[in-house]
Amino acid sequence: MDFRPDEMTVAFADEARAFLDEHVLPAEPVLAKQIEEGQGDWTVRPVVRALQETARERGLWNLFLPPGPHGRGGGLSNLRYAPVAELTGRSPRLAPAAMNCAAPDTGNMELLAHFGTAEQRETWLEPLLDARIRSAFCMTEPATASSDASQIGTRIHKDGKEWVVNGRKWFATGAMNPDCSLLIVMGKTDPNGPRHRQQSMLLVPRDTPGVHVLRPLTVFGYDDRDHGGHAEILFEDARVPAANLLGGEGDGFAIAQARLGPGRVHHCMRALGMAERALDLMRGRANDRVAFGGPLVRQGVVRAWAADARVEIEALRLLVLKTAWLMDTAGNRAAMKEIQAIKVAVPRAVQRILDHAIQLFGAAGLTGDHPLAEMFAAARSLRLADGPDEVHTAALGKTELALEPKEGTAR
Repeated sequence: MDFRPDEMTVAFADEARAFLDEHVLPAEPVLAKQIEEGQGDWTVRPVVRALQETARERGLWNLFLPPGPHGRGGGLSNLRYAPVAELTGRSPRLAPAAMNCAAPDTGNMELLAHFGTAEQRETWLEPLLDARIRSAFCMTEPATASSDASQIGTRIHKDGKEWVVNGRKWFATGAMNPDCSLLIVMGKTDPNGPRHRQQSMLLVPRDTPGVHVLRPLTVFGYDDRDHGGHAEILFEDARVPAANLLGGEGDGFAIAQARLGPGRVHHCMRALGMAERALDLMRGRANDRVAFGGPLVRQGVVRAWAADARVEIEALRLLVLKTAWLMDTAGNRAAMKEIQAIKVAVPRAVQRILDHAIQLFGAAGLTGDHPLAEMFAAARSLRLADGPDEVHTAALGKTELALEPKEGTAR
């Protein structure tokens, strides 16, 4: 495993770094002002649209999606994209959206590219790749433990040449945005079938009669309106054509797993980017802030926080790169243990680093004057998104405690 970045990776990372320094980071206060001025407005802000045009011109567009027989991606493998994703994590509200690499659209585009029919890709993938529309992924439900897909309560049944959806979803990220035109809905088509063959995925246009967007939700008080928020949605006899089934009937669980693999690499690398920015902020604060007779950098506990942060970031970056490499070379299934490991380890570590950074900033760390509080909320929510820590830990532990290889034999 050689994780030295090749020339293509270096070129894209350098271009992304320059884009952040020259355009994205200076635009953060502009976004904050536009959000404040447009309260009640869930649309993409003008500053994001302007940055998107710049990103297109610089070739920083759709880099998350490798080229393939179905779809036109930006050309980067998981391993090559990982350093770029980390850089976008330094400005999580702006950089991913500016480069059309923001969740949940990235995962939804991957599903359409890999499982969609030619008609589905033409109707939905093409406008998503051009950022003309947005999308949402509807899996989580308020009344069930949705990390156990067998408990999902939403029902999808066939009625002639149509599928009919009934159920309630929430935390459908991006669905409050009026540009959100597509909902990818996971529901049960065969409640009595094998546990992992009960679910199917359905493409439901947001303006379908019977689709009711009930309310926006908050995360630690943040409504995340900059990217379309998180909606609770009620489906009441919502009907779509039979051709809107994504993949085959009963393929929902397998499709969801395919979606979550690359997405977890993206999430983890962006989280490490947040940690790097937090460490940058800690460095400035520790050297500039004076307390108890000297700068905070002289305090042993502050030095320990910085040292621990550097160790964790470096170690976890290597683990994520290994995961990306395995996915590229051996496939998602072969990388499952590593995917589970990074999903648990990275958000925990980043949350801890951000907590120390907030502590170093004192009361200022709790305010919107710095990005730390919002990043902390994002890191904490990541420990639930795409499955809670405990589910991944249990699955990983089960694999590690399997009887093969037998005790006393070499791996």
